[in-house]
Amino acid sequence: MDMTDKDGFLNRLRSHFDLMADREDEQLVIDEISRGAVFRGANVWVLIFAIFIASLGLNVNSTAVIIGAMLISPLMGPIIGMGLAVGTNDLDLLKRSFRNYAVATVVSVATATVYFIFTPYKEVQSELLARTSPTLYDVMIAFFGGAAGIVALCTKGKAGNVIPGVAIATALMPPLCTAGFGLATGRFLFFLGAFYLFFINTVFIALATTLGVRLMQFRQHEFVSSARARHARQVLMGVVTLTMIPAAVMTWQIVKNEILDKNVKQFIATELQQKGTQIMQTDIDKDAQRLNIVAIGREITEATQEAARQRMAHYGLGDYQLRVIQGAQSDSIIMLNNELTQATTNREADRRKLLELSAENTELTRRLNEYTSCEILAAELRPELEVLFPQVATLSLVRTAECGSDTAAVAHFTTAIIATNDGKDLPHDDRQRLAQWLKTRTQADSIAIVGK
Repeated sequence: MDMTDKDGFLNRLRSHFDLMADREDEQLVIDEISRGAVFRGANVWVLIFAIFIASLGLNVNSTAVIIGAMLISPLMGPIIGMGLAVGTNDLDLLKRSFRNYAVATVVSVATATVYFIFTPYKEVQSELLARTSPTLYDVMIAFFGGAAGIVALCTKGKAGNVIPGVAIATALMPPLCTAGFGLATGRFLFFLGAFYLFFINTVFIALATTLGVRLMQFRQHEFVSSARARHARQVLMGVVTLTMIPAAVMTWQIVKNEILDKNVKQFIATELQQKGTQIMQTDIDKDAQRLNIVAIGREITEATQEAARQRMAHYGLGDYQLRVIQGAQSDSIIMLNNELTQATTNREADRRKLLELSAENTELTRRLNEYTSCEILAAELRPELEVLFPQVATLSLVRTAECGSDTAAVAHFTTAIIATNDGKDLPHDDRQRLAQWLKTRTQADSIAIVGK
């Protein structure tokens, strides 16, 4: 390939990756992002409703509901506004965006806290747990998501499916909902972990936006002095670094655990697995630096175990002691596990039975009170009855259930059975007054009077 062909190839390659060719008018982009950074009126209510939806999704462990809430959330606007402000040195836009970002954050956490205070279901679901331990992977997701978002916003055509995708990938809302769950249930480690994840997303979406607008050569506002500009850059890099350090530590711990698990599986498969032997359980005791293995079937000989111990360092397990439990020991452990499982099952069955009996007892007590309450009430009403209706000699109160031949519905009401002193019918007006008085005193929905 001669120089001419090589230059032509490089030019064609650059043309494929050239952002400036599709760049939207700079002022239009700035105006659009500035409008999106404003957080008031309809945006506040949309955010509140979206937080309720996301909280419900986290509560019932529904990924689809959570994704729907992220799609309608307006949280991305103030964050991209802060990134643009830092990228163009626009102090006024930075203040407005940060103020709206703070309001949106407070409203979101408060809304989620209110929901989780009043919801009767407060179990910790996997979707909630996933938002409490941020790692370096979350940093990379937020950064690349923010980069995709700013490229879409700054180019013609707007790549309509990019911004919703960024909202889903960076997952700004679920951490705020989880933070609200932590506050509502007193799980402050949940609150701290979730809020830290939200802060990671904020910082690295904004950082990607800052780098994006500078890469696309947006016009920058001039600082009063170069010292102030240098100080602003130092503050930005300090925030980015401090945000990454805890996430990097958590990521390293996760990676170490995954490597250890992989090494243990490889060690067992290569050094201890043999025909006729089944490894039932593997336990890594990091505190005691011990690898416990429970095996059944064909016995792993002491010579095989010793040879395996000699090769543990080749699998990164040189600091661990190997303990193989087999034969009668493994049978005892398996039996103990079975007994514990059976005891747990029996305890759960006994608990359910106790709850059923308690509910049945409550229902029987309620029915008994209904039957005896009429007898007690009739005795209490006797003195008043003698004064208000002296012509009534006796009064009986009973709870009545009425079934119709043309319906399955059952109507319940109170029946008053009366008898007069002279055996004659009670006058109509007195009968109506008696019915109204009994209805008031018995607090019944309806009263039926039978007798004279």
